[in-house]
Amino acid sequence: MEDEILTIEEVAGYLRVSDRTVYEWAQKGEIPCGKIGTAWRFKKSEIKNWVDSRLSKNAQAEENISVKIKNILSPERVVFLDHTHKYDAIVRLSENLATAPQIKDAGELKNELLKREELMSTAIGRGIAIPHVRLSSVTDLVMSVGISRCDITDFAPVDDIPVRILFMIAAAYNQHSYYLKTLSFFSTKLKDAALREALLAAKDSEEVYSLLVK
Repeated sequence: MEDEILTIEEVAGYLRVSDRTVYEWAQKGEIPCGKIGTAWRFKKSEIKNWVDSRLSKNAQAEENISVKIKNILSPERVVFLDHTHKYDAIVRLSENLATAPQIKDAGELKNELLKREELMSTAIGRGIAIPHVRLSSVTDLVMSVGISRCDITDFAPVDDIPVRILFMIAAAYNQHSYYLKTLSFFSTKLKDAALREALLAAKDSEEVYSLLVK
């Protein structure tokens, strides 16, 4: 029933947030609600409309966000790799990415990246792979870059060129548009052969970072 009346606990379950979060929203007037006696109550139809409105606003806001590398990468999240197998490279890079404050669950990050890779290779050709995930435990989009000193032989790229450059991206679960835009941005940027060669020849993390933020 669309006009069903819900409790705080029922709204929290419906929205997959904590009871405390719903209570605070109600106290601040941020969610449609009313009081019956001393108890907060919510009309299901109004909650659905509120959710739809917020999702629409978030999507529009994401469409207006441009990808700025300085906002999602820092020199300390550029690492040099010496692994020949993708499992080891992904684990090492995920450990680096997990040092970012936007990552709240390092174990989940690693496991989900490996699961994603098992489903389908993230190699996009030209010696590049872009392992990526969206997770509720990530608070904002962030990335790490791995430059491999040796060929990573088991990414199974479509052009059979071994992977040497990895861009690892993690985003919040509600950042779908920004996430896709970022993947597309780096896929396009790395078509530049001169940039790829410069990244592979870079001597340190600062040089890699400078090449990318140009």
